[in-house]
Amino acid sequence: MVLRLYFIHPSAANSRLLFLPVNLEFHLESLKFESLPLPDLLMQGIQEAGFTECTPIQAQTLPLTLEGKDVAGQAQTGTGKTAAFLIAIFAHLLKKPRSEEKDRGWIAPRAMVIAPTRELARQIEIDATMLGKYCGLKVVCIFGGMDYEKQKRQIQGGIDLLIVTPGRLIDFYKQKLFSLKSIEVLVIDEADRMFDMGFISDIRYILRNTTKFDQRLSMLYSATLNFRVMELCYEHMNDPVPIKINPEKKVVDQVKQWLYHVGSHEKFRLLLGILKKEGGEKILIFTNTKWEAEKLELKLNYNGYPSGVISGDLPQRKRISMLDKFTTGELPIMIATDVASRGLHIDGVTHVINYDLPQDSEDYIHRIGRTARAGAKGDAISLACEDYALNLERIEEALEKQIPVEWPEEEMFIEEKEGTPKAPPRKKFNGSRDDRNRRSGNSSSSGKPRGSQGRGRSRNSSSGKKKSSRPPHRTKSS
Repeated sequence: MVLRLYFIHPSAANSRLLFLPVNLEFHLESLKFESLPLPDLLMQGIQEAGFTECTPIQAQTLPLTLEGKDVAGQAQTGTGKTAAFLIAIFAHLLKKPRSEEKDRGWIAPRAMVIAPTRELARQIEIDATMLGKYCGLKVVCIFGGMDYEKQKRQIQGGIDLLIVTPGRLIDFYKQKLFSLKSIEVLVIDEADRMFDMGFISDIRYILRNTTKFDQRLSMLYSATLNFRVMELCYEHMNDPVPIKINPEKKVVDQVKQWLYHVGSHEKFRLLLGILKKEGGEKILIFTNTKWEAEKLELKLNYNGYPSGVISGDLPQRKRISMLDKFTTGELPIMIATDVASRGLHIDGVTHVINYDLPQDSEDYIHRIGRTARAGAKGDAISLACEDYALNLERIEEALEKQIPVEWPEEEMFIEEKEGTPKAPPRKKFNGSRDDRNRRSGNSSSSGKPRGSQGRGRSRNSSSGKKKSSRPPHRTKSS
């Protein structure tokens, strides 16, 4: 099989179209870890973790990275990308022992993984501890929201692999707690989110202060290898091999999807009916704004459905405690926004409910990918109200199919308890990322989308609304 990739080199004259064939003359899904040139200590951790065969992203990248070649991989969470870059890191560090002369007098990590969110960084640390159990390497994870002095002591104890978020890394680096001039392996995870969350200037600062691109192994992973991501690759990587796959198709195929068309004033009553009908041990509900998530938590708890909210400004200790309760089943319902949910790896999620349809089709695919993990089955239910129904067309274009529609019976609309609070008190802006997104135009405080006005509405329409090409009603067979 030959995978052909096309992209435009940002520095090419006249934007010349380059053709790069990546020859993959083997069955990707059948590549076994034992057939790769991995150190015995690393193989012991891989086998104990229960890994035998490579996922597609692992099968495509590991043969390259184990030879020291840079890669830029398109892969979302849940595809095995974390193991792909961790195995490459550990293999490199074990095969090339630390040079004491080079690092004498400095705390100098040899490998570094940069992640956009605290949850993702913490999950990478958990996976690194599991896979590198027998490697004898010091793994340190630092991010904002945790004890500052404790993290400084961890750094001062020495580092082989440093897992970080951009802000805390720069903070400690400017205090000269460690040097980045001994980095042998560098990974940027979820590069597209670095752009979306405004971290890209921090990333460029970090890259300018590490070892030169031709003196290290570099790996970048992103949900999309768009122009700006590839530009970053060419600026700071050594002729990276682009690996572009479409892994989410498999995840989507394992998820049973359907949606209800419902007025915004009836969404909560229908949600109560869905929860009663579907049950579910672990239910993850997505909203487009933090304020809507907090309102939903308040109303669900009042109506007898214990739930919690994970948002961008929740203190880290509370986040960890809440995630642990959700993971163990003590808390059956978790409500999240897209920004706060990045990097969540929770097995056994039975249902994902899109209380608000996301504006971005990639966010939709990421949301429903929280269920049906590791080959399991899952259900994804969406509520399409008048505020977000225009987003449906873009989502279905990305899925390359229409989401089946079900029309709720009257008994599905359950009355909320008398005295149910309508909304939490409004808070003044406190600098959380979810609120910044809402203020900057992604959504309004009322929950109605602002960012879609330019993309989904006709400029010539006096009402400001674009007529949808979708029929007003569809049967389940459509």
